Amino acid sequence: MKKLKIGIVGCGNISSIYMENCQKFDHLELVACADLDEQRAQSQAEKYGVPKACSVNELLSDPDIQLVINLTIPKAHATVCIQALEAGKHVYTEKPLAVTREEGKQILETAKKHNLLVGSAPDTFLGAGIQTAIHLIEQGEIGVPIGASAFMIHRGHEHWHPDPAFFYDIGGGPMFDMGPYYLTALVSLLGPIERISGSTRISYPERTVTSEPKAGTKIQVATPTHISGVIDFASGAIGSITTSFDAFGGTTLPPIEIYGSEGTLLVPDPNTFGGPVSIRKRDEKEFVEVPLSYGYSQNSRGLGVADMAKAILNGGKYRANGELAYHVLEAMHGFHDSSDNGTHYKMESSCERPESLTVEQQVSK
Repeated sequence: MKKLKIGIVGCGNISSIYMENCQKFDHLELVACADLDEQRAQSQAEKYGVPKACSVNELLSDPDIQLVINLTIPKAHATVCIQALEAGKHVYTEKPLAVTREEGKQILETAKKHNLLVGSAPDTFLGAGIQTAIHLIEQGEIGVPIGASAFMIHRGHEHWHPDPAFFYDIGGGPMFDMGPYYLTALVSLLGPIERISGSTRISYPERTVTSEPKAGTKIQVATPTHISGVIDFASGAIGSITTSFDAFGGTTLPPIEIYGSEGTLLVPDPNTFGGPVSIRKRDEKEFVEVPLSYGYSQNSRGLGVADMAKAILNGGKYRANGELAYHVLEAMHGFHDSSDNGTHYKMESSCERPESLTVEQQVSK
């Protein structure tokens, strides 16, 4: 089997699951990792058996590396992606694609210029839970989709993350941190977005870190921490979404619900790969859990990389692609713009709804 040689830039909190999972796919070969803190890169390389830990420049200049996984903080996504593309390498980045729409466009334009591919997290929509939900919609189990609701509401990251400041900086907040999971899932379920309206606020201008090692540190909040919006899909369905870091008491709201002419579908947490998935038909009194009909129900981050690598090696489409990621990036800004300007935000971009997986098409481990 042909293998694609991969390097990871950014060896922070999220890198462990990528390093673990990339080595489970027969057509991926993780050969190097890099970080501004070279000791951190060395530590991760030793822990996960990565052959080489090096500087970022060394990794980008390695002629053997064909694809770079960018796991840096959001503010660095565009810079690292463009550097990798200019070095002749395909790029897959953690979400969001970039902080600004201008940066996102520059990434896609640079890739097109060099005839390279861009992919982006999240890839959770390729997991068993959401793929099962997509299949039910495609089979007409809830009739014509009419609407949707999505809720991501919790207390924020300063109580658990070792270095949470960037979650409250420009490019962070609940919409840019967690919105990509929810919006990517909604687009994969219902198709592209045409129009958005939103309301936003910064509820607590200052946060105090309670997690180690920075307990007691004060964070000045520079981005909205509670966002509610309405989504008009090109298909005609209408959705609502709330993302918040301000609910200290928690919530019992479902992650995603899809409402159809013949039933309602409960979609699992889009920050996970598994279930449960439940459906209630028009004349039924209770929701019934549906068995998951696809693999990858555990934490399978890197699945989007594997799907993209298949396209690089063999040609064809891949699902967690740059156009989808840019569409989601524009939508996230759209909620903020709508609130700031007091108007609807009309989307400029569109994208194809990612092709659903069949059991036979699943990326093999």
